[in-house]
Amino acid sequence: MGEYRYTFWKFLKDWALIIGMIVGASLYLVYHAIPALHPAGPVLERIVKHVQPVLLFAMLFLSFNKIAPSQMRPHRWMIWLLLFQCGLFVGLALLLIFFPHIPLRYGIESAMLCIICPTATACAVVTGKLGGNMAGVVTYTVLINLAVAVLVPLIVPLIHPMAGLSFSEAFVKILAKVFPLLIMPCLSAWLVRYLLPKFHAWLLQYTNLSFYIWAVSLTLAILMSTRAIVQNDSGASILWEIGISSLLACALQFWVGRSIGRRYRSPISAGQALGQKNTVFGIWMGYTFMTPVISVAGGFYSIWHNCYNTWQMYRKRKRDEAKQQ
Repeated sequence: MGEYRYTFWKFLKDWALIIGMIVGASLYLVYHAIPALHPAGPVLERIVKHVQPVLLFAMLFLSFNKIAPSQMRPHRWMIWLLLFQCGLFVGLALLLIFFPHIPLRYGIESAMLCIICPTATACAVVTGKLGGNMAGVVTYTVLINLAVAVLVPLIVPLIHPMAGLSFSEAFVKILAKVFPLLIMPCLSAWLVRYLLPKFHAWLLQYTNLSFYIWAVSLTLAILMSTRAIVQNDSGASILWEIGISSLLACALQFWVGRSIGRRYRSPISAGQALGQKNTVFGIWMGYTFMTPVISVAGGFYSIWHNCYNTWQMYRKRKRDEAKQQ
């Protein structure tokens, strides 16, 4: 019995991305296909929009519980990554501000979403498996979360003004949603570490729970992305535009990260820090603050960076096997 249970959980972990995407898409398609369920739509939408931020906070909080402030060690490559990530995001935003009717606008917004999306909390684990510096990735995760918490409220209202709100009002409204999600989990985890050591020790027994919270969050995020696709009347060409844009953004960020990191003898750490994203947050940000269909870019990016990570780990495993022979 124990062996079957182990096999089941291993299968769930290995295929969590695919399972989450299938379940999320299927749930919305079933809802869409049964008219009797449609009256519940507005209520379900409100529930998802309230539950999703709570799950994101819990996932980040549990992940940051494993990180001690003493692990944070700044490196020069982090400055260049921050300049590239934030600078490119602002540059694309200015392009849309000055040329609002520019062709391929959906693709540009998708690239913006994929670029400013912060580093995934699981990035340190993948980096460690690839032989990189886990502490460096942890430090960059905190830094980019702080940068995103400030930049998104500053830039997004200029691209998508909120009806009836001034820029300052929109800034405060977005800041109130983004800042607690990205910064408070880290601060809360560190406060618990030092003020409530026994509670912190108890929480460390359940840090793996963040994986299952991530799986539920991903399912809800894909559900909302599927809703955006079904309700989108722009045609398949828009989806192609978003998919290609997210793929190019993924390839560019891994390449730039590794190129910068190579100069400081940290190609793996820098490449993962820039390329591996918290796509659940990206999807949430897309349907909350931008054009809803743009949230699909986060779903596409999740596929691209997971495929690349799978290939990297396969190649690392083959190299290790060759050395042992």
